[in-house]
Amino acid sequence: MTMRSISLILLAALAAVPLFGPGNYPLHLMVMGLLWGFIYTSWSIMGRLGMVSFGHGAFLGIGAYTVVLLWNLWGISPWIGALVALVITVVVAVMIGYPCFRFKIVGHYFALTTLALSEVVRLIIVGLREQTGGSLGITPKSALSDGVTASVGALQFSSKAVWFYLMLGCWLFALYVWHRVDRSMSRMALEAISEDEDAAASVGINVNRTKLSITVLSAVMTCLGGVLYAQYQQYVNPETVSGIGISLQMVFGVIAGGMFVMLGPTVGAVFLMLLSEGLRVLIGNEVLGVDITIYGLLLILFIIYMPKGILGTALDRVQAGGAKR
Repeated sequence: MTMRSISLILLAALAAVPLFGPGNYPLHLMVMGLLWGFIYTSWSIMGRLGMVSFGHGAFLGIGAYTVVLLWNLWGISPWIGALVALVITVVVAVMIGYPCFRFKIVGHYFALTTLALSEVVRLIIVGLREQTGGSLGITPKSALSDGVTASVGALQFSSKAVWFYLMLGCWLFALYVWHRVDRSMSRMALEAISEDEDAAASVGINVNRTKLSITVLSAVMTCLGGVLYAQYQQYVNPETVSGIGISLQMVFGVIAGGMFVMLGPTVGAVFLMLLSEGLRVLIGNEVLGVDITIYGLLLILFIIYMPKGILGTALDRVQAGGAKR
C-alpha cells in the first residue's frame, strides 16, 4: 500500500468522525485542532523559509475584529467583512514587509519589528474600547434564534459538524498551499536568500519581491484563520487573537510539531491544545501566566533537544530504524 493510499484512508476516516456522534466537546476539540493547524501551517509557510515572524497575531486580530465590527456596527456580512480584512492585511503586510526587505532588516531585527506590529495592533484594539469592547472583548450579534440553526450569510452555525467540515476544508487548503510552495521556485529562491542575499541577487533572484510575496501569502492565510476563529467562537478579545502571547504561541506550536514537515504544524497545534486543556483541568484559571511560562520553557527544551519537532524527530527515527534493518 502506497503512502498516498494510506493518506486517503486516514483522511476518509477523519471526515467520517462526525457521523458517529462523538459528542460536542470531542468535536469541539477537533474543530479547534483543525483551525489552529490551519493557522500554524499558514505561519510555517513563511517561518520555515528563514523569515521568523512574531507579528502574526496582528493579522489574526485584524481578521477577527474586522468581521465582528463590520457585522455588529453596520450589519455587513462576514463574507464581505472577510474580504475587507484580507485587503487590510495585505496593506499592513506590505507596509511592514517592504521597508524591512528593502533595507535588509533580517534575522532577530526582523523578528523584533514584527513583534512590535503585533503589540501595536493589540493596543489599538484595547484603545478603541467604545467599538471593540477593549480588554473585555466583543461578541458578534447572533443571527440564530429558535428554529434557526444556521445562517450562511452571517457565517453562523449551531452545528459543530458543519464547522468541522468547514475547518477540515480550510486545513486541507493550507496543506495544499504548503505543498505548492515547497515544490515551487520560491522555496529554493528563499533558501538561497536566507544563506546570502547578495549572492542570490547576483544570480537574478528578485529578493524583495520573493520575500514579500511569501509574507503576504502567509499573512492573508493567518487573517482568514482569525475570521474563522471569531465566527466559530462567537467571542474575541485582544489576548486571544492578537498581541505577543498569541504570536509566541504560533511559533512554539510550529517548532514543537516540526517546522520542516508538512503535518508538523498540525501536530504542534494538537499537542499545544491538549497541553492547554490539561493545564486548565489541573491548574484552572486562578494562576495567571503559568501557561505562557510553561510554553516558554518547553520552547527552549524543544529548540535544544528536539529542533526538528515531534513529527520531524519521529520520522528521523523511523528512517534510521529502516536503514538499520
